[in-house]
Amino acid sequence: MAGLAASLGSGAMTNSVEEMEDAELFLVIGSNTTEQHPMIGGKIIRAKMKGASLIVADPRKIPLARLADMHIQQKVGSDVALINGMIYVIVRDGLEDKAFITERTQNFDALWQVLEKYTPQRVSQLTGVPSSLIEEAAKAYAKASKAMIVYAMGITQHVFGTNNVRALANLALVTGHLGRPHTGVNPLRGQNNVQGACDMGGLPNVFSGYQPVSDKNVREKFEKVWGRSLPDKPGLTLTEMIKKAEEGELKALFIMGENPLVSDPDSKHALKALRRLEFLVVQDIFPTETSEIAHVILPAQAYAEKEGSYTNTERRVQFSQKVLSPIPGTRPDWEILCDLGERLGVSMNYANPRDVLEEINKMTPSYAGITYERIKDSFGLQWPCPSASHPGTPYLYKNGFPKGKAEFVGIEAAELPEPPSEGYPFLLTTGRLYVHYHTRTMTKRIDLLEREGGKPCVVLNPKDAKRLGVREGMEVALESKRGEQRRLARISEEVPEGVVFASFHYGESNINQLTLPEFDPIAKIPELKACAVNIRRVS
Repeated sequence: MAGLAASLGSGAMTNSVEEMEDAELFLVIGSNTTEQHPMIGGKIIRAKMKGASLIVADPRKIPLARLADMHIQQKVGSDVALINGMIYVIVRDGLEDKAFITERTQNFDALWQVLEKYTPQRVSQLTGVPSSLIEEAAKAYAKASKAMIVYAMGITQHVFGTNNVRALANLALVTGHLGRPHTGVNPLRGQNNVQGACDMGGLPNVFSGYQPVSDKNVREKFEKVWGRSLPDKPGLTLTEMIKKAEEGELKALFIMGENPLVSDPDSKHALKALRRLEFLVVQDIFPTETSEIAHVILPAQAYAEKEGSYTNTERRVQFSQKVLSPIPGTRPDWEILCDLGERLGVSMNYANPRDVLEEINKMTPSYAGITYERIKDSFGLQWPCPSASHPGTPYLYKNGFPKGKAEFVGIEAAELPEPPSEGYPFLLTTGRLYVHYHTRTMTKRIDLLEREGGKPCVVLNPKDAKRLGVREGMEVALESKRGEQRRLARISEEVPEGVVFASFHYGESNINQLTLPEFDPIAKIPELKACAVNIRRVS
């Protein structure tokens, strides 16, 4: 979100899922799409069957790579170098969209000053990708008339995640693959209402609709409706909260629908920090590793037991109806929050989610036309939708960018904060399995999924396994500078030599106890995709 907003003016998927089936080319990078976003993965596969070209850039041989016309296996963390190399080839060969660059962008010359040294030969050394493949991919992307970039957390969950995203924006801008159907820069959200949570102000520096807390006029608008003076400085991100809790500056924390003791990096450190809190509240539908240390647990209701709106990855707002009677003693999230607000002296007189949506319509320009009446029985509407007569916006930037002209920025490739070393010769990268969801709060309770997911594993390349004397199914210990975890070995050419892969779902074998507590300086997102580890057999 930080990267796209800085480059384009808005931090959201620029185009729509429905457009994918008729795209000519996909560049999928940092996304295991068919396993983690299967509906969208299916669209890409159908487009491929209709003749679309597919470029997959991923260090692992993910399932989608088997269908790709080109599989680019870049080194973990070398995405900026790869993208810079592609842009270099495009500009060198005169394949850039000169009219688009002139009319709709700024700072192209500054971009080129950085990129002119990213020759295919140098980029090949930085990424491990043959220079001929870099050239082929760049030319294919530039020459396609309808090319879509699709990315996910393999791009964002790095200390240079914001720069990765800005580099992708540069690539789309250079070629003019924006502001038209079947194009764009399209992030896939990791959970079903991430986009909606951000849209509603679930960030420390904005109110709903990305209206900055630093803007006096915006604050006054919200103060008038809410009847309270509001802060003019941003609050803390999740990773900053953990740090402040450890330092004793943060005394209380309210955690709703999140399980940081499994999902946070260096999670032993997160446990230590949360235990220093004077008061911890967890609101969720099932017990979690985090709720075990909470002072108070507030039992919430699952999606089918309540009504309300969700905003999905393509900016589509849909209304969900209640279809099950809730478990006695549980309450919907909005009702719990309103009750807490009243007890804290803040008037929150909403009778139902419809009342909440009406206030959203009033206070959030991009949601102004997304009313209850329009979405209650429909497939929903995509923001921006500024009025009750507006049809919604399937793709962004048709008539320009919010900031006037989109902005190029020269991004230099950077090294991983913790590369392999003599004591820790392997690079651990983490991700998800198709059968489990996030920290298994829900999916571990389903016998079929538990059976299909099996026991926690770590994937090794056959050559590495042979050198270590490790066989399929053998127990191994993974060690980083932050701790040790034991898992069963799975041997596969899915990962390149020197790289091991582990899923993060399992609290009982918490791989995030090993990951690195380093953060993107802009977005504060943690480095979850690369840390140095050692592997040894367990006798």
